[in-house]
Amino acid sequence: MKSFRLSAALLVPLALLASACSGASAAGEASNTDGKGSLVLNVGDQKGGAEALLRAAGELDDLPYRVTWSTFTSGPPLLEAVNAKAVDIGSVGNTPPVFAAGAGSKITVIAASHGDPAGEAVLVPKDSPLRTARDLKGKKVAVAQGSSAHFQLVAALAKAGLKPSDVRVTLLQPADALAAFTTGKVDAWAVWDPYTSQVLLSGKGRILTDGRGTVNGLNFQVAAPSALADEEKAKAIGDFVERLRRAQDWVYEHPEEWATAWAKETGLPYEVALASVKRSNGTRVPVALDEAAIASEQKIADTFAELKLIPRKFRFADYVDTRFNKDLPPSTTAARSYGKAS
Repeated sequence: MKSFRLSAALLVPLALLASACSGASAAGEASNTDGKGSLVLNVGDQKGGAEALLRAAGELDDLPYRVTWSTFTSGPPLLEAVNAKAVDIGSVGNTPPVFAAGAGSKITVIAASHGDPAGEAVLVPKDSPLRTARDLKGKKVAVAQGSSAHFQLVAALAKAGLKPSDVRVTLLQPADALAAFTTGKVDAWAVWDPYTSQVLLSGKGRILTDGRGTVNGLNFQVAAPSALADEEKAKAIGDFVERLRRAQDWVYEHPEEWATAWAKETGLPYEVALASVKRSNGTRVPVALDEAAIASEQKIADTFAELKLIPRKFRFADYVDTRFNKDLPPSTTAARSYGKAS
């Protein structure tokens, strides 16, 4: 197996290149037109996210509107921008909408995809004596607050009969968590792909437990209610969502081509990008925002409310708009698979 040196520098393109905004700004409300009368869709993105995906799949070639892209480090700040009307739509994991809605943000979940949650993992150093999630009792675990990995950690602990208070949770963003993990300042790291694949291929760590059987594997498109209330912009959002769905189909059918584009965009080694595509990124299938998806997210919301990690209980269904479901399969539809490679 080829070994990759783990370094915070490698994570910079993925985790620290924040607010490289083109057009829309997180500081204020976005405009509807570009000054020439053309409709503008303001999209929140993460490095190597929707823009890179749509370009690689050829879905940006014939847009009937103009897109401006704003880049964020992760889902929570992206949703802050949605709440502020600085962006119209953006992609996030299963937990950021819960934290945003719990804080009373003005957001609406409009589309979903279901993927293999194998990339959601609690990692430990390769020579760690820890063998099961129950061994985490009393140990120090790094995780990004409000991320999908945050709930994966909570769920993994619960499955092992533990509470978050049974471990020493250290809230760190990926670059800082990587440094803590590699220097032994934490005993474990709850994180997601491509970080999971990066650690595994480096030979520096192994999976203690992953998201299979503990998390729902859902990812979402989240829009600003004000954008959805605008007839023209809502039409553009619907078109954008359809392009993302086609692009996801393209990824599954062209894993090597997407891995090449993704690696170029993010600075990841090609082998890490491809491993992440086959483990999780390429397994996603567009699904309906149905009762099962809403119930699954409600469970996450209730869990974090009971732990007092969000300020209130709420109905997740109040933050969902199903108008773009069309004839998509149920949210419980099995994720795609590349066989043993995934």
